[in-house]
Amino acid sequence: MIFNVLTLFPEMINEAVSHSIMGRGIRSGHISVNCVNIRDFAINKHGQVDDSPYGGGAGMVMMAPPVYDAYKSIVGEGTSPPVIYLSPQGRVLTQKIAEEIAALPEIILLCGHYEGLDERIIEEIVTEEISIGDYVLTGGEPAAIVLMDAVSRLVPGVLGKADSYKDESFSDGLLEYPHYTRPPEFRGRMVPEVLTSGHHSNIEKWRQEQSLARTKVKRPDLIV
Repeated sequence: MIFNVLTLFPEMINEAVSHSIMGRGIRSGHISVNCVNIRDFAINKHGQVDDSPYGGGAGMVMMAPPVYDAYKSIVGEGTSPPVIYLSPQGRVLTQKIAEEIAALPEIILLCGHYEGLDERIIEEIVTEEISIGDYVLTGGEPAAIVLMDAVSRLVPGVLGKADSYKDESFSDGLLEYPHYTRPPEFRGRMVPEVLTSGHHSNIEKWRQEQSLARTKVKRPDLIV
C-alpha cells in the first residue's frame, strides 16, 4: 500500500515511520510512504505557502495553489487516489474506518497547518475528512502518523500473521481481553489459572468473557 503525504514538514513523517512496525513494513516492501513537501511548490522564492485570511482574523491560511501543485505532482493522467484531509471536522477514526482504508492500494493524506486550508482546495481535491479526536492540533502531521499506523498494521504482511490483530480491541466491537506473561507471580498477583491450564476451549471462553466484562466497565457505549 502506498501512503502519499502532502505536508510542510516531511521530516516529521519520515522520522516517525522509520521505526517499529511501520519501519519494518516499509523495509519489507509491504507499505510505502512518499512525502511531498508543499513548500517545494511555493508561490515565490521566499517559500510562501500561506497568507492572511480574507475578511480578517487571527492566523494565516494555507494557499490553494501550492497545495494543488503538490497534489498534481503525485497524480497522473487517469489516476486519482482518494485524498484524506486530516481535520477535526471529519469522521472520527475508528477501527472500521482503518480497515476500509487498508483495503485501498493507494491514498493521499493532506496535512493542514496554521489556521487551516483555503476552502477551495478542500472542495477541489479532498475525498474525505478524517479526525483522530475532538481536539485541535497545531498541524495534520501527528494525525497522519496515527492514521498510517492504524492502517498499515492491517495491510497483509506487515504484522506477519493476520492473527496478530484479529483479537485486538475494536476488531469485534469489544475491548481486548487482558494479557499476562512470565513471571507467574508478581507482587502477590497471580496469572489466572485458566491461562496455564492448557485447556484451549476454556481459555477461549475466558477471554471472551473478559473482553465483554472489560467493555461493559470501560466502554459501555460500545455495547449495543
